Amino acid sequence: MHVLIVEDDHRMARLLQEELESEQITVDVAEDGHTGLDLVLRGMYDVAIIDWMLPGRDGLSICRAVRAGRLPTAVLLLTARSQIEDRVAGLDSGADDYLIKPFALAELLARVRALSRRFDRDAGVDELRQGDLILDLRAHIARRGDQRLELTATEWRLLEFLLRHPGQVLSRQQILDYVWSYDHAVQPSLVDVYISYLRHKLDQRGQPDPIETVRGIGYRLKGDSGV
Repeated sequence: MHVLIVEDDHRMARLLQEELESEQITVDVAEDGHTGLDLVLRGMYDVAIIDWMLPGRDGLSICRAVRAGRLPTAVLLLTARSQIEDRVAGLDSGADDYLIKPFALAELLARVRALSRRFDRDAGVDELRQGDLILDLRAHIARRGDQRLELTATEWRLLEFLLRHPGQVLSRQQILDYVWSYDHAVQPSLVDVYISYLRHKLDQRGQPDPIETVRGIGYRLKGDSGV
């Protein structure tokens, strides 16, 4: 199992990491919302344990980004908020479970195990493939044919979103929500800029452009049949 902890309290994050690793669980830690978001969107985690209040970006926006991207990652939200309306807000944002601080470590471990059983990652989600495009989500390697692609984090998320929806027309707003995760300061024109960057890197030895521009709407990754 691979778990991500997004917690700005260094002592708490370290305690959770040690406890999970004692159960032979692989753990990564982020101590701010932006880093946590970048990591979780790589799609390589079985469970993400996310604190509600984080510097840079709060836990609810990270939950929404996970769900917008349809990632097979279970989210356990940690918070000191105990009111019913807070629990509802957390669950409505996309969290799969909710744990109120302070909590017993034994209960957290039990919830992580339960979530991992519900979100089985063995159904081909370790690799995204369309034609000669391949994203290895575990090793975090992108290839076109036998050529490795050197992508930035933003280009990776853009290609991943296209690969998760082959043949589907994706609007600029849908792409913004996934790649830039509800950052309202980002303008739709940035999507066009990064599509251009990605196309340049996908241009391997004159191979055809796999990304189709749908005028007035957005973009589509061509299916195996070319349509």
